[in-house]
Amino acid sequence: MAGKRSVSKQSLPEQIANDLRERILSGEMAEGEPIRQEALAEEYDVSRMPIREALKRLNAEGLIQWANNRGGTVTKHSLEEIGEIFDLRILIEVDLFRRAIPSMTKEDFDDCDQILTQMETSYDEDDVARWGTLNHAYHTALYAAADRGLTTELLDRINVQSDRYIRLHLSVMKQREPAKAEHRQLLEFARNGQIEEGCALLSAHIGRTKDQLLEMIEAKRTAEE
Repeated sequence: MAGKRSVSKQSLPEQIANDLRERILSGEMAEGEPIRQEALAEEYDVSRMPIREALKRLNAEGLIQWANNRGGTVTKHSLEEIGEIFDLRILIEVDLFRRAIPSMTKEDFDDCDQILTQMETSYDEDDVARWGTLNHAYHTALYAAADRGLTTELLDRINVQSDRYIRLHLSVMKQREPAKAEHRQLLEFARNGQIEEGCALLSAHIGRTKDQLLEMIEAKRTAEE
């Protein structure tokens, strides 16, 4: 008789939280959009309890602003807060990359290269959601050898905040080739042990995304006022 196999099962609140998270990150649920338990319970055909638990999770992640008795909204960050999110990414990611490069192995390089190949396919297919997911996976793989669990956990929390803005940037970005080239160049610097060059490029890479995003979001919000 075959032994029992472990199967990962998601609870109902987790399933709902995952779906709502994707709707927020994709822009389907826009920043500032009101959130109502009753409407969501009807939409997902469930009671309010799993909806409430799902919203608590998203509130803890900072994706929504939620109060049980007053309802809530999808989080709308100020331009200053968006800038801060990307400044934090630069500080943390550059430190992780600096620590990772001397310890990277052939397996690490191969993992990064495999993800880059998938990213380039998503570029060609204009699959923004997959591109965003792979972008996060690539950067995570690039820093894995740093072996800094607490720092990586903190970065993951920050990346939840930045992901929807990155997807927004990718969806309107006309010149994608420079981003593709920079991702490849980061890996080459790592292969060659060029720590300072790699860290400088990474800082510039994230900083340019920040600057372009802030300009774009400011113009968008001004037009909507």
